Amino acid sequence: MVTDTSGSSPRVALPALVSGPHTKRLGTVAVIATFGGLLFGYDTGVINGALDSMEESLGLTPASEGIMVSAILIGAAVGAFFIGRISDAFGRKPTINTLAILFFFAALACVLAPTWEFLTGARFFLGIAVGGASVTVPVFLAELAPTEQRGGLVSRNELMIVSGQLAAFTINAVIGSVWGEHDNVWRYMLSVAVLPAIALFIGMFRVPESPRWLIAKGRDDDALAVLKQIRADDRAVAEMAEVRLLADEEKEAKSARLADLIAEPWLRKILFIGIGLAVAQQLTGINSIMYYGTQVLQQSGFSQSGALIANVGAGVIAVVAMLVALRIINKVGRRTMLMAGFAGVTIFHLLIGLSSLLIPEGLGRAIVVLIFVIGFVGTMQGTIGPLVWLMLSEIFPLKLRGVGMGLTVLILWLTNFAVSLLFPILVAGIGISTTFFIFAVLNAGSFLFAVKKVPETNGRSLEQLEEDFSTGAIYVVKNGKK
Repeated sequence: MVTDTSGSSPRVALPALVSGPHTKRLGTVAVIATFGGLLFGYDTGVINGALDSMEESLGLTPASEGIMVSAILIGAAVGAFFIGRISDAFGRKPTINTLAILFFFAALACVLAPTWEFLTGARFFLGIAVGGASVTVPVFLAELAPTEQRGGLVSRNELMIVSGQLAAFTINAVIGSVWGEHDNVWRYMLSVAVLPAIALFIGMFRVPESPRWLIAKGRDDDALAVLKQIRADDRAVAEMAEVRLLADEEKEAKSARLADLIAEPWLRKILFIGIGLAVAQQLTGINSIMYYGTQVLQQSGFSQSGALIANVGAGVIAVVAMLVALRIINKVGRRTMLMAGFAGVTIFHLLIGLSSLLIPEGLGRAIVVLIFVIGFVGTMQGTIGPLVWLMLSEIFPLKLRGVGMGLTVLILWLTNFAVSLLFPILVAGIGISTTFFIFAVLNAGSFLFAVKKVPETNGRSLEQLEEDFSTGAIYVVKNGKK
């Protein structure tokens, strides 16, 4: 997902925000739109508990399993790259409605898939919807939100993603416990995804178009009408000037090309940091747990039903850690938090590997591994997960932010694909312990990258960040203070 949680400071004096019917209206719009994030989370997380049944029903091998699971990520890379441009041309609202339709039919195709090859194709199209939602929903929320609330409102989408994964783990555990003996129980698990897709489609008819998009298309009267639905009248009128200015900046950003991003040494350095952050986030292996967690727990000693239930713990801690992170992320230095995250993740990977190697097989090993898996997920989702998205939204200059984030998010999805494809093959070939030792080495490298290359961005406006990057001052200023 692509989120600009920082926003820009207003260029005109705006009346203070006041509560009223418009506040409830904005909250309703945000809830409806973030069903896209819920679908993102559910559709990427549901595979976690469905794989055992799929292996028997579809005859999966480690290689075909990796291909089928990771197909959604290739689709997401395609969707993230193209859907944003489509929403720029046709509007946020119709794009999200179209994504809801794609979510529905792709999920239905997954449920009815007769072969693993068909399922792989269906998951590719489901991935297009996931990738499209990852770029369109946060932008839509940011464009509807008042400047003072932009960060909090946009971050709801990230919370809905991990909530969707928790919902998938919980529903898998319930369905697996009740109908676990059925050959096609995986179809029941996947079928639940059609319900939020229907809710998103119906709900979007109650949602207005983005006022910024309307102004960019010259529809000022329509934009003012939308703002009056979600702001007090005086605030709506005053905000029109700011939205016009932001729309002009957006036009300038859209003229940027990749060549502009590598034109100067300081810009190349920013691009290197952005790509490094994107790759490092995925090399934590978080999605190996989110996609294959029940299998890891089974190999550690849990029964199939026990692994489904235990896996819910990872989903719960992901939501709790995200809530904590959202409360402290602006109070703690980004760089400090990032280094602590990579150090913690490295330690938990070592502990998972050592536990799998040294503790005799049985319930004791299973419980120890579960504790360390939950610790890993909590550390990752409470630090590196939200931090990388936030820092990517901060480091690129305004006029190059679109092309910079587009490239880094594409690389993020492709790295996610590679890790998800290779994980079951590695586990089958070299075992869980060695696989997690490899993750530990990679994350130790990420820790060194954060120490040596990643600057502190907390406490600076976007304009200050751009100036400090261009002059090099960003690398000699600690914790956002000169």
